[in-house]
Amino acid sequence: MIRGALNIKKLLSAMRRLDASDLHIKVGIPPTYRIGGELRPIEADPVSEHEADHLLDPILSEVQKKKYEESGDLDFAWHLEDPDGGPGDRFRINMLRSGNHTHAAIRRVKAEIPSYAELHLPKVYSKIVHRERDGLVLIVGVTGSGKSSTLAAMIDEINASRAVNIITIEDPVEYRFVPKQSIISQREIGIDVTDFHEALRHVVRQDPDVIFIGEMRDQETVLSAIQAAETGHLVFATLHTSDTMGAFGRMLEFFPQDERTFVRNSLAGTLKAICAQRLVPANEEVTGTKVVPAVEVLLSSPTVRELIRDERDSDLPSVIASSKEDGMCLFTHYFAELVNKEWITMQTAKEYAPNKDMLSSILKGVEVKAGNLVGRIKG
Repeated sequence: MIRGALNIKKLLSAMRRLDASDLHIKVGIPPTYRIGGELRPIEADPVSEHEADHLLDPILSEVQKKKYEESGDLDFAWHLEDPDGGPGDRFRINMLRSGNHTHAAIRRVKAEIPSYAELHLPKVYSKIVHRERDGLVLIVGVTGSGKSSTLAAMIDEINASRAVNIITIEDPVEYRFVPKQSIISQREIGIDVTDFHEALRHVVRQDPDVIFIGEMRDQETVLSAIQAAETGHLVFATLHTSDTMGAFGRMLEFFPQDERTFVRNSLAGTLKAICAQRLVPANEEVTGTKVVPAVEVLLSSPTVRELIRDERDSDLPSVIASSKEDGMCLFTHYFAELVNKEWITMQTAKEYAPNKDMLSSILKGVEVKAGNLVGRIKG
């Protein structure tokens, strides 16, 4: 419970103690945290219209206030200092006008860049970073699937292991990188540059080796990412889609029908990996965390490139399923793996796996093998 008048800094500082991922401010209900995936309002009076309209004023600049007043939407990041001298917390904040009053959705992003182990990601993510020197790597998923944390871990591994020039274009900047072996420029939309289009128009003239595009959201950003990859840069980007197969349709829908063959050919030549992920409730006693990612990974190969060119996307799942030794995996197979490692329960897997019949078949096969093994040991 937070007592007294509502204070945005107190509300934000409580998120670490509560292990809350999100905070929602809306007129007519108390401030509401998302904890372990569930929304939980605090014990307080409903937020009044005046409170909602002015609660975030202490953390807004005059430029941000003006932008919000003009557009009715504002995305920005804000850092809360730790009074004990620690790294503090960063927050990704979205303000929106609803019913002529301010609502806000705030996500807590830990200031420390997480490791693959902390994120519970498979080793193939690190292999992609070390294997690729140019081309396009996509991290895809719906909102709240952990894409930003995953990309931060991948970019920071490059930062720690290569002497290269990294340029990021983000809206907003979530993780602040400290240069290690690499040099890094982080450009924030609305502060350092007007928009993604303007930033991408100039990025290849800034001598980058690695480019990180916060989100491919329209034809121009997709085309810019492909062109940068074609000219010898390693390009990382996020895309809002639920799985690896959906990534193709999502990118192609930005282009008219008569341009899609050209785009497919370009993707076939530049695409190095698509990593899709979604967060699912974890067995906290085993993992030490409330959620873990389930992943689906597609890696480039001669067969994959041919299927992309020939518009045979529907054949890609069978290629992924037959290439597990290379690090590829389907969501359903990975859910079975998470169950076998006891990172998630069988019930969770059945609830979230896209192909429940396949999952049951895989897990039944494992149970039969385990039973046979126990029988041999007893005998």
